[in-house]
Amino acid sequence: MLRRFRLAAQLPDVHPNRWLGLMLLMLHFSAVFGNDAYWTRPFLLAHYGLFLLWQPLVGGNEKLDPRMAALIFAAAVLLVFWSWWVLALWLAVLIGLVGTNTASVESRRQRVVYLLALAYLLALLLAWVMPHVFSADQLHATMTVVVRYGLIPLPLAIVLIRPGARQLQQISVVDFFYGLMLFLMVLVLVLGSFAVVAVTHADYLMALAQTLFAMALLLVVLSWLWNPRAGFGGLSQLLSRYLLSVGLPFEQWIQHLARQAEYQGDPEAFIRAAVASLDDLPWLAGGSWATVKSGSSFGTHTAHVLSFTYHGLELNWYTQRPISPALQIHARLLSQLLGYFYQAKLREQQLQHNAYTQAIHETGARLTHDVKNLLQSMKALVAAAQNSGPEQADALQALMQRQLPQMTQRLQGTLDKLKVPQQTGDSLIAATLWWERVVQHYARDNIEFAMQAAAPGCALPQDLFDSVLDNLVGNALRKRQEDQSVSISVRLECAGQVTLSVCDSGEAASDAVAAHLFDAPVGSEHGLGIGLYQAARQAAQLGYTLRLASNRDGEVCFTLSSQPG
Repeated sequence: MLRRFRLAAQLPDVHPNRWLGLMLLMLHFSAVFGNDAYWTRPFLLAHYGLFLLWQPLVGGNEKLDPRMAALIFAAAVLLVFWSWWVLALWLAVLIGLVGTNTASVESRRQRVVYLLALAYLLALLLAWVMPHVFSADQLHATMTVVVRYGLIPLPLAIVLIRPGARQLQQISVVDFFYGLMLFLMVLVLVLGSFAVVAVTHADYLMALAQTLFAMALLLVVLSWLWNPRAGFGGLSQLLSRYLLSVGLPFEQWIQHLARQAEYQGDPEAFIRAAVASLDDLPWLAGGSWATVKSGSSFGTHTAHVLSFTYHGLELNWYTQRPISPALQIHARLLSQLLGYFYQAKLREQQLQHNAYTQAIHETGARLTHDVKNLLQSMKALVAAAQNSGPEQADALQALMQRQLPQMTQRLQGTLDKLKVPQQTGDSLIAATLWWERVVQHYARDNIEFAMQAAAPGCALPQDLFDSVLDNLVGNALRKRQEDQSVSISVRLECAGQVTLSVCDSGEAASDAVAAHLFDAPVGSEHGLGIGLYQAARQAAQLGYTLRLASNRDGEVCFTLSSQPG
C-alpha cells in the first residue's frame, strides 16, 4: 500500500477528479482526432502533464530523486515518439492505476467517477487503439463516429461531477498488487487478441471474443483452485504454507522458541539460545541482536541486511544476495515471534521480582503488626510492675512467669519469619494448651472466654491464631477505651472444624470499611485495616477463612474457621 498525497501547494483548490477528466479529454483529442496530425504530440504532452498532476503515486510537494525524475522524463519521450503499441501500453497502465483507486474508495460518487474513467479507457482501447494495432481497415466508419463523439461525454461527466465535502479531504490508497493484476490482464487481452489474429487470420471482433472467453474460463478455473472446497486446501493454503516455510518451517521455529523459553529463565540467555539455531539456515549469512543489557552476533556481515526492532530487541539479518519479498515477509514474521517471546521473558522476570518484593513487603507489614502487639503486652507488664506494691510481689512474679516465656516465644517466631519471607507454613499447637495461654494472657482485661470440649488431638496453627486474636481483641479493647460498657467475648470450637469467634458489643464498622476489610488495607478510626488484611491473607494460605460474621451496633463478631475438607 502507498498513501495518496494531495496536490501541490500552488494548486490547492483543484480536486484530482478535475485533473482526471481533463487528462482523458487531452488523450481523446490526441488519439482519436489527431492520429498523425501536428497537434497530436502537443495534446499528448498536455495529457501527460495533467497525468502528473493527478497521479496517486508521488505527492506534488515532495522532492523527486534522480531515478524518479529520469523515469518521468523517459515516459514523456516515449509518448512523443508514440505508436499504437505504445498507446496501448499506456492505456493499460492507466487502467491499472484507475482500477486500484476504484477498489479502495468508499464514496459512491467517487466510485462512479472512477468507473466512468475505466469505461472510457477500456472503450478507447478495445474500440479504437486495438483495431489500429491490427489494421486501420478493421475499423468501420460507424464505429469511428461513435468513438469520436460518443465517448466525449464520459470525461466531461468526470469534470462536471462535484466532489462531496468529505471527498475533498479524502486520501485514497493505491494497492500495487491489484493494479498490477489489472495491468497484466489488459496486456494478456491485447497480446492474446493479436496472437489469435496473427495465427488464425480471423476478424478482430472474433479474436477479441475468443480471447475474452479464454480469459474468463481461466479466471473461473483459478478461482476454483484458489478455494475449491472439495477435500483439499487449494492454492490459497499452498501459498500460505510457502510463505510460512520459505526459509525455516514455521512449526519448527515455534517449537524451538517454546522449548528455549521453558529452559531459559534469563531473557538474554533465551535470545542467545534461540538465535544460535539460525546459523544453519542456508539463506542466512549472519546476524546480530542487541538489547538494553547485552548483544551478540554470528556469521558474516554483508551488504544485504534486514533490520527489525520489536519490544526493545534489535535484530539484523545478513544475506549473500538481495532478499525476495516472500523471504522478507517470512523473516519479519520470525523476528516478531522472537520479539514477543523476549517480551514475555522480560515480563516473567519482572513478575518474579515483583512477587519476591511483595512477599517481603507483606511479611514486613505482618511482622510490624506482631511487634506492635508484643510492645503493647510489654507495656502492660511494665504498667503492672509500676503500679504493684510489695504485697503484690508474688502475684507480679507469677504474671511475669506466665507472660515472659510466651512473649519470648512469639518474638522468636517473628524473627524466624524474617529468614524466609515467602514461607507460608505455621507450627501447630494443641488447642487446649493454646487456649490456656490465651486465657492467662488476657486475664486482667475482663474478657469472657468460652471453649467447647476439644476433640482428641485437636491442633491449630499457633502463629495464625495468635495474630488474628491479637488483632481482633486489640480492636475490641480500643472500643472499650471509648465506651467502658463494651463487653468482649472469645469462643473456641475444636470438634471436627476449628472455629475461633471474637465478639464485642461496640459500634459496627461502616459499610465502606466492612466491604473491603479483608481485600485491601483500609483506614478507620479504630485502626482496622492492615492488620486484618494481613491476617486474612495468612489465613487463606493456611486453609482458613477470616470473615465478619455479624456487623451491627451491639453485636460485631469475627470468625476464623478452617475450610471444609
